[in-house]
Amino acid sequence: MSDDDTALGRVLARLLARSQGAGPNEVSHLLREAALALGATEARVYLADVQQRHLVPLPDPPGAPGPDPVDVGSTLGGRAYRYQEVQISTGTPAVGWFPLVDGIERIGVLRIEALTLGRETVEAFEALAALAALLVLSKAAYSDVIVRTTRREEMSLQAELLWAFLPPRTIGTRDVTSSAVLEPAYDVGGDAFDHSMAGGRLHVSVFDAMGHDLASGGASAVALAACRSTRRAGGGLADITRTIDRALARWIPDRLLTAVVADLDTGTGDLAWVNCGHPPPLLIRDRHVVPDALRRHAELPLGLGFHDGEQTVHHTRLQPGDRLLFYTDGVTEARSGAGEVFGEQRLTDTLVQHMAGGEPAPEALRHLVHGLLAHQDHRLRDDATILLAEWHPDRSEP
Repeated sequence: MSDDDTALGRVLARLLARSQGAGPNEVSHLLREAALALGATEARVYLADVQQRHLVPLPDPPGAPGPDPVDVGSTLGGRAYRYQEVQISTGTPAVGWFPLVDGIERIGVLRIEALTLGRETVEAFEALAALAALLVLSKAAYSDVIVRTTRREEMSLQAELLWAFLPPRTIGTRDVTSSAVLEPAYDVGGDAFDHSMAGGRLHVSVFDAMGHDLASGGASAVALAACRSTRRAGGGLADITRTIDRALARWIPDRLLTAVVADLDTGTGDLAWVNCGHPPPLLIRDRHVVPDALRRHAELPLGLGFHDGEQTVHHTRLQPGDRLLFYTDGVTEARSGAGEVFGEQRLTDTLVQHMAGGEPAPEALRHLVHGLLAHQDHRLRDDATILLAEWHPDRSEP
């Protein structure tokens, strides 16, 4: 082990030890200290806002004025965030933007100034950024300081309820990736999504509750809780829909909810799903939608109390590279000021175009939902949720 590796290990170990008893207010300061010890002249954490339009500096100290937010779409820092790749501008000082990533979930960037940024120092700051992401996430669970940094507007009560239940926007392994977006982010009412990995299976759910108020948010929150409770107790897709149906009929009887719940075996590509009154998912293969590939007879919406009998679980086999697109009707039915609907064709064409250009799924969805917002002059009349799951099995291992 080289002296540089030993020094890096000491810096990271000290940072980790000090962070254990530190409050959320101290995260930025501790990371800056560690960066200075590794040769930086300045360091700052930037977090992506809820709509992924800006990278907002984490205050240091909290409440103190800081630099301006950084635009995600047009800056070097934004590029580091969008593509999860280190970006460096040479000069005096040199400036490096290091992605903050939890697995494959994008969080923000670490901005580093230094006299020089050579290969070894870049590797050291990459290691620091990896630890920084974990520290930010660990403190964010109980820190209004960190949560406020990511918000540019006040959030409605129903949106606050739903965001508290939602999982990370992006999850994945070597074999599968699932990424989702949800708008209007600060005033979402009845849409929700869930995705989870369990062994060699990816579970995906998309919900759309009737209405756009606190009861709608409550219905989707109940659906998420019922889905997870049943799944974690070993129940299958039919059990999940029955549990949601009964819970809504009993506790929120005046609200209906459409849903698609699905399981993907990431080893074989076997896909199973149940559709309860929801738009059918789309199968994208070789940059084209396979017509009606996942269109089946839909069950009734949930909340009526009619799902006590046998539930129809549909099955199909995916091919490596296939993508599954789940969405709510607020996407395809979004209308411009002239009355033009966004439509399924525009939805898939936009997504395929961005991914064909090399954009990862989270970035393609970010572009897609911003295009949807622009289509309605940034005033969505209904919630819009889009979830993209990709099956890309790793065949390199025996």
